[in-house]
Amino acid sequence: MASLQRLDRLIAHLIAATQWLALPLIVLLFLQWPLRDIFRGYSREANDLGQVIFAVYVAFSITAATRAGTHLAADTLAQRYSARTRQRLKQIGAGFAMLPWALFVLVSGKVFVVPSVLGLESFPDTNNPGYFIIKSALWIMAIIIIAQSLLDIFRTARSDDT
Repeated sequence: MASLQRLDRLIAHLIAATQWLALPLIVLLFLQWPLRDIFRGYSREANDLGQVIFAVYVAFSITAATRAGTHLAADTLAQRYSARTRQRLKQIGAGFAMLPWALFVLVSGKVFVVPSVLGLESFPDTNNPGYFIIKSALWIMAIIIIAQSLLDIFRTARSDDT
């Protein structure tokens, strides 16, 4: 049980940290136009960095939405169910949908992610470094979903879920 709590805290801390990536992402998106049209430079670099930040941000956002109860939730129907039934449905969904899907993504993504990381792949258009991080975000997303699914499967119903 203590290891589940540690995993839960780790996921919470990672999501809390990655939520702040939205701010530099917004700044980079905003700066692309003036960099391109006024300064005539660095807009492509801003775009590339923005893509990297966005990929990592999205990798954690699915798990963040799941933890917040807003992802894959038919709330209108589920409100009528007891907390125990909602917990069981969450466990079934994690075990038979999220976990197998994330494992599939992890295994099938190997052909794209491993060569990219080993070669430290750059952006094809600009040759800027970091494209491998975008491909790695696929595995980051799968791993965090696997961890959250395991938490959802093995966690007992909490008293604040009533």
